[in-house]
Amino acid sequence: MENLNTMIKPTWCPGCFNFQILTGVKNVVFNELNSGKKRDEFAIVSGIGCHAKIFDYLNINGINTLHGRVLPTCFGIKIGNPNLKVIGFSGDGDAYAEGMEHLVHMARYNVDMKYIIHDNQVFALTTGQSTPTTEIGFKDKTNPLGAKLNPLNPIKLMLSLNVGFVARVFADVKSVEDVLKEALKYKGFAFIEVIQPCLIFHQDTGFKERIYSLQEAKHDKTNITEALKKAEEFDYNDSKSKIPTGIFYQKEREIFEDKFEQLKKLKDKKMSWKDIKR
Repeated sequence: MENLNTMIKPTWCPGCFNFQILTGVKNVVFNELNSGKKRDEFAIVSGIGCHAKIFDYLNINGINTLHGRVLPTCFGIKIGNPNLKVIGFSGDGDAYAEGMEHLVHMARYNVDMKYIIHDNQVFALTTGQSTPTTEIGFKDKTNPLGAKLNPLNPIKLMLSLNVGFVARVFADVKSVEDVLKEALKYKGFAFIEVIQPCLIFHQDTGFKERIYSLQEAKHDKTNITEALKKAEEFDYNDSKSKIPTGIFYQKEREIFEDKFEQLKKLKDKKMSWKDIKR
């Protein structure tokens, strides 16, 4: 595990659930390395926000990019070397506000990459403004009378865009590990939302008491209709409803890289563009 650590001391708040995500990701990558993968086969990208510090704490090649630009950066890496396992990290603001225009189209393209959203329903780094998943009534400096707009349901959105791997977990190490392991096996765009409180600006919303496992409930993850029904159980507004977690939907479809002969050749030969003699 030491070769995945960096010399940078974490500056997340004590008890921040991002530590759980970091440990879960680190454990999965460590196991991949133990199974024969090389660290240089992985690349990570983060945006702007509290989530983005994960880039500093994982000793993996990558880019800490601009606000909302995680997905096009991941896309560029995959085009440059389609053999890399690329993992993108965003917060709910980074993904669903500044980055929404990219999210919709990356879902369409189905690039073989993994996208992890740290969703605490608030812009925490800038001291607590509402995001597209903030519940109605939440008060902050930009909404002193309470947020008035209905929150986005990202799970429903991803399912409606025919994303082939859609999952939600609570921010605990094992849940992150279990779903990320499956996502890395999946060939295509894998969307993983990690719901979590923000201990400072969006405190305990009762997530831990309300979540249940789709897989333990014998949910059929190949059934898109059932997945959509499950996605409607939690609308990011209701503070009492049960919250389904786990894999909502999983079905492979043709990936972007296989639609272009140039990229297929690079994959087959285990090459990147820099390896081609011109």
